[in-house]
Amino acid sequence: MKKLINLFEDSNWEVAKGYPKGTKRKVLRDEDSKKTILLKLPKGFKMSAHSHITAEQHLVLKGEYSSDGEIYPVGSYQIFSAHDEHGPFVSDNGALILVIWDSLK
Repeated sequence: MKKLINLFEDSNWEVAKGYPKGTKRKVLRDEDSKKTILLKLPKGFKMSAHSHITAEQHLVLKGEYSSDGEIYPVGSYQIFSAHDEHGPFVSDNGALILVIWDSLK
């Protein structure tokens, strides 16, 4: 039986290593090169441009962030192909982002 994970409750959050100070994550799936997390961006979040070896998808659930002069509010969705540089990212007031990494063939 799969474990039920409530996306909005306060349990299962951990420090998001490799992200700016104050960023938290809740791992929903972690299988080989496939991962799904909730990423909680703190107020004043700033992250440099980067890339990944897999495709990355973002869905903004709460708050907003900006990247390359565009603002991404609640309901915004983006997908980045493997090896595509994306960012930098800034969130003045914080945000909650569903992030999915997959090989997407």
